[in-house]
Amino acid sequence: MNDVLQKGSSTSPAAPERTISAFRKVPRTGVIYVTTEASRLGFRPGAEEGEDGWCNLGQGQPEIGPLPGAPPRCEAVSIAGDDQEYAPVAGLWELREAVADMYNRTYRRGMPSRYSAENVSISGGGRAALTRAAASLGQINLGHFLPDYTAYEELLDIFRLFSPIPIVLEGERGYAFSVGDLRREILGRGLSALLLSNPCNPTGKHVRGEELAAWVHTARELDCTLLMDEFYSHYVYGMGDVAPMESALRYVEDVNHDPVVVFDGLTKNWRYPGWRVTWTVGPREVIDAVASAGSFLDGGGSKPMQRAAARLLDAEPTRAETTAIHRVFSRKREILLNGLRKLGVTIDVEPEGTFYVWGSVADLPEGINDGHSFFRAALEQRVIVVPGEFFDVNPGKRRAQRPSRFRHHVRFSFGPSEEVLVRAVERLTRMVAEYRR
Repeated sequence: MNDVLQKGSSTSPAAPERTISAFRKVPRTGVIYVTTEASRLGFRPGAEEGEDGWCNLGQGQPEIGPLPGAPPRCEAVSIAGDDQEYAPVAGLWELREAVADMYNRTYRRGMPSRYSAENVSISGGGRAALTRAAASLGQINLGHFLPDYTAYEELLDIFRLFSPIPIVLEGERGYAFSVGDLRREILGRGLSALLLSNPCNPTGKHVRGEELAAWVHTARELDCTLLMDEFYSHYVYGMGDVAPMESALRYVEDVNHDPVVVFDGLTKNWRYPGWRVTWTVGPREVIDAVASAGSFLDGGGSKPMQRAAARLLDAEPTRAETTAIHRVFSRKREILLNGLRKLGVTIDVEPEGTFYVWGSVADLPEGINDGHSFFRAALEQRVIVVPGEFFDVNPGKRRAQRPSRFRHHVRFSFGPSEEVLVRAVERLTRMVAEYRR
């Protein structure tokens, strides 16, 4: 794994496209783009209330209010005198310990190799955690999947020491990627690391159980680091009714040797996106590297928010929160799946995780049968969705001359409340009916 880490070198961004202010134009990622476009028509955060409110099926956050059976929401954070100081770049020791204990308690009972605070680094948000990791990579081939999380595109483009290698997943196969496929890609393309969201944003495909164990075994055998974005790992379906959770860390044998690095945080799985408290868990040498990168990239997260976060990771609140999420979001998943199918949206694979449905609008009437035209028409109904092209991760725009494979796809979020979902489906039903006339 040593060759994956960058040792004491610096990175330089790609040569910028010069403008009058000497800054290159940085494109907005999918969610930011669609909400910015909606804001031109009057959308504002919190504008979902009431029958005339917006329906934001483009949002990348879950509903943040109370859920039946969930712990009370934290609505106040105390700030001690020394909280006015900077937090350590790697995070408060007490939170690092709490994160390690949570993983050991949940996934590693009875296993001799266990995570400690030294295996955890705290960051101020998911993108910060991923950016630290990307800045720490050496001159390697880094595999990534298509489709996947929109923010990976700029992340994979700005650091130029490693070479991003796209791996295409096929909707006809349900976006499946077997252990045999994994082995062939690692050996055939000389991959030293693989970046992926699991469950996958946007498709909801989930590598779990024995299959995930085999992935970890293969990574260990071939010395290919798995960089696993597990921000949706408590939003999994078909794994039972009580607090279903999954992590690649369950299948690690030696926490300081196996090349498995996991990213997670309060953002999705505890439904506190505004806290910007996330973590990286992996071998000590990786944690040392990403903490060093954080010292020049972001300087560390919020000290009072980290201190307050530690108690949220206790066993009982975590179990209750996850159980409530599963109950509420399973119901919303069915509402959205059924509603979209009645519209004529083709679902390549039902989401096994996340709170998204990935569907093709190719069979809808002309004028709304590609992702961007559907998005524009939905805006007129005060409904926000994300065109599928944003998930065709294309660092450096190397495929700029080719149309996106996902130009007919759309990502629909069931992150909002059930009331908003029902209203959105009704509006989209009227929209499609008008185009069919």
